[in-house]
Amino acid sequence: MLGEHRYSVRTTWTGDRGTGTSGYRDYDRSSTVEVVGKPTLLASSDKPFRGDPSRWNPEDLLLASLSECHLLSYLHACVQAGVIVIGYEDDASGLMVEDGRGGGAFREVVLRPRVTVAEASMTDAATAAHAQANAWCFIANSVNFPVRHEPTIVVAGE
Repeated sequence: MLGEHRYSVRTTWTGDRGTGTSGYRDYDRSSTVEVVGKPTLLASSDKPFRGDPSRWNPEDLLLASLSECHLLSYLHACVQAGVIVIGYEDDASGLMVEDGRGGGAFREVVLRPRVTVAEASMTDAATAAHAQANAWCFIANSVNFPVRHEPTIVVAGE
């Protein structure tokens, strides 16, 4: 039986030490990676492939890897661009399609980062930094399907 499988993951940066990305050494690279209803990073295959549906599967982890890689590349791009990021969440999703021969492949991943910046003057540079982050992301550069970005930039306090 052929099927399409959609996956979602949330990656939240938790590394603001009080000054956001004011300098390369001024923020922690920590984050949380979550899939609703599943424990953190305990692995199995996906249920349609006889796995434990309460644990993370390779498809979730691939999506998480793309999201996390973009986050880390983006924070660095923002430092270089003088953008102070004080919040970041990504509601990413991916589409995988079975091929009918026992395999399958992801067709695309969409990252939807919601970035909070310190000042309104930083919004254009914050938006542009996503292109640089995509160019730097090792994981996005390693996959053979499109990784699209639909960012939202908000200003702290607005």
